[in-house]
Amino acid sequence: MDVLILNTGVTDLRRPDFEFADELVGKGGLAKCKTEDMPDYSQQQLAEWIEQGFATAGGPGNTAPLIARTGLKVAVGVNLGKGDYGDLDAQGRLFHDVMTANGIDMSQTHVHPDLHTGTTFIHSTSGEDRGGIAYFPSANNDFDFEIFKPAVEKLKPSIVYYMYSGLSDRGDANEGRDLAEFVKWCRSSGAVTIVDSHTLTGNPHELIEAGTAIREYRLLEPLLPEVDLFFTSCDEAKLTENTLAPGRSWSRFAEHENDVHSLEFFTDRFWREDNRTRLFGVTVSDGAYEMHVCPDGTSDGPNRIKSRFMAGEVVDLVGAGDSFRAGLIAYIASGLDEFRDGSMDFAEAVQMGNLFASLFIKAPLEDRYGNIRGYDKMLEVLRSSAAYPSFDALQKALD
Repeated sequence: MDVLILNTGVTDLRRPDFEFADELVGKGGLAKCKTEDMPDYSQQQLAEWIEQGFATAGGPGNTAPLIARTGLKVAVGVNLGKGDYGDLDAQGRLFHDVMTANGIDMSQTHVHPDLHTGTTFIHSTSGEDRGGIAYFPSANNDFDFEIFKPAVEKLKPSIVYYMYSGLSDRGDANEGRDLAEFVKWCRSSGAVTIVDSHTLTGNPHELIEAGTAIREYRLLEPLLPEVDLFFTSCDEAKLTENTLAPGRSWSRFAEHENDVHSLEFFTDRFWREDNRTRLFGVTVSDGAYEMHVCPDGTSDGPNRIKSRFMAGEVVDLVGAGDSFRAGLIAYIASGLDEFRDGSMDFAEAVQMGNLFASLFIKAPLEDRYGNIRGYDKMLEVLRSSAAYPSFDALQKALD
């Protein structure tokens, strides 16, 4: 198996009348809500919305199908809720069916007997203005590493990707040390590891300027020394530093300075000399910054990698970071030896992430994965010197 993606099996429901999501989390924000506070929609109503096309598979649904469409072997290990739709609830049935339709190994699905599948209610808006995202974890809250360790042992994945730190009560137990120990165990089993965080609450810009500390970002303290790959958004990077090392006045500096500072903060604080390749980054609206260290201890960065694929209108920004990481992971899984020995073209790896993200956020919701091609074609487009003045030009190159 090339990639095993774990946790946060979730169905995203998008409707223009979900204004309550903005009220819960603030416009553009995301919050992990209490399961008992989930809106009391019946399974029949949820199933109708799913049938009408108001739902997509979130979490691994934003990454696994993209990687699988390149030809890599992908498996997903998640908790899904028990119900009357082929032994799963309506949300779990959608998630499972989308994954299997894209050739993903779902043999490591755990059907939770008591909690329903994680569900996110998204206030759908047009253009680049992201609506509120109210996430109800349910079965994801009970993610048990001991259940999924056998999946790692059986499938022997090259890369293990855990989604996400901060969104599972059990997965985040013991102040994040349980997840850190699991990641360390995965590395000892031979896998390259990546974990991301997803814990924004309310309006991120207001929280950043207020210097607000967010409890979930403290979970990164034991975790980040163990992971091989870590990319976070520029907003999440600022909120993490506000939480772990408060005091920076972000508005006093140009955005470029803040992005460089954030990446240096992560690498200075969490890297240690242990003779392995590591790649950390901060994603921004037009690309990403990366910094890497090689097994011999040499490092390079921070380097800004501006996306070559910005042309075109954004359909939906939800999943932008996930799809970026899908491209990054596909590139690294396809050149694992080069990653391990530090000879990889890290800028090209990040640019592959930029390509995937652009193709995902500009795709129609009913066909989120349709722009992704086989890996050789994606690499051909990536390495082409051609300019892409429009999204149509990029799609034509892929064809």
